[in-house]
Amino acid sequence: MPNPLRIAIVVGEESGDQLAAGLMDALRQRRPEAEFFGVAGERMIGRGARTAFPVADVAVIGIGAIVLHVPRIVRRVHQAVDAVVAGAPDILVVVDSPGFTHSVAERVKRRLPDLPMVDFVSPSVWAWKSWRAPRMAKYFDHVLALLPFEPAVHRRLGGPPCTYVGHPLIERLGELRPAEGERVPVGEGAVLLVLPGSRRSEINRLMQPFGEAVARVAAEVPGLEVILPAVGHLRREIESRLETWPVKPRLVAGEAEKFAAFRRAHAALAASGTVTLELGLAGVPMVVAYRVDPIARLLKPLLKVPSIVLANLVLGENAIPEFLDDSGSPETLAAEVTPLLKDGPERRRQLAALARLDRLMALPGGGRPSDRAAEIVLETLAAAPARTAAAKISR
Repeated sequence: MPNPLRIAIVVGEESGDQLAAGLMDALRQRRPEAEFFGVAGERMIGRGARTAFPVADVAVIGIGAIVLHVPRIVRRVHQAVDAVVAGAPDILVVVDSPGFTHSVAERVKRRLPDLPMVDFVSPSVWAWKSWRAPRMAKYFDHVLALLPFEPAVHRRLGGPPCTYVGHPLIERLGELRPAEGERVPVGEGAVLLVLPGSRRSEINRLMQPFGEAVARVAAEVPGLEVILPAVGHLRREIESRLETWPVKPRLVAGEAEKFAAFRRAHAALAASGTVTLELGLAGVPMVVAYRVDPIARLLKPLLKVPSIVLANLVLGENAIPEFLDDSGSPETLAAEVTPLLKDGPERRRQLAALARLDRLMALPGGGRPSDRAAEIVLETLAAAPARTAAAKISR
């Protein structure tokens, strides 16, 4: 009977918890005896992972917020390192949140220099701080990329070996895309999705200009239906801010209702983020806006990418209109959204681009991203010097 495979996983926020939970499921299919510990969120804990502390303690967003919480984050980094080392893992996987998880990985490497390590989700070395790529090569054995252009970026920058494993949204295309007849032709009743973000800071900055833009669009598109998927913990704040909106949207809550709205929508006005990939894979043309905090605005000149929209970066062109900070006035946003709700050239051009996005994001053979990620984790373990009897057993 082999010793259990001991896998340390460290996440830094909810999105990482979701990715790690899927990875745990795929690893358990291959190694049912595997044990998981480290820093875990609710989904991971529900699958049996042990956590050194609640992941919410390190899940702070934005440069300004991080500055305010530095002492607590530093303390939690050291606690996470101690927990990983004490658990004597066979491999360490860190997931996203590089400000926290990479700090843990570097310190663990000093204390366990032979421990194989995998980074699940490449940091945005293609956007800024490209020096991180060669630095990562000193402690990561492999990077699992969610965007198809990232392996080439790591090769160019001297980063660790990097493989595109596919974005987890690929596993949910059936939920994102409409069934036959579910999305009516745009001329028979237009549906606009409004997605002002999943963070309080985004809601604070975008609700007012989005509300004014929606009013202008409604004046140009008779019978417009507006739907706003509200993140649960922000619903009250969203409802309060909707009191000033001239056109009231229908609020929906929960992921099932959100994706149902995606399947009906003809266009969207959205904050920048992963939602642009969700919309793109759902075939929903969009306009994207984003407003950053004052500290982050000072760092804007350091960005090395032509777009802040993930879908545009995958496409290699700015097919989706985007507006950062003051460039996204309500008048401008409305002028860009309105043509997407009519069967004209602007809508057709973006639909053609989104069809290309679908092809670029697909995995060869139609595989599942979580399965490909699990395979590489176990291949990385098998290629490293065996630390325990479990590590010597092939998958």
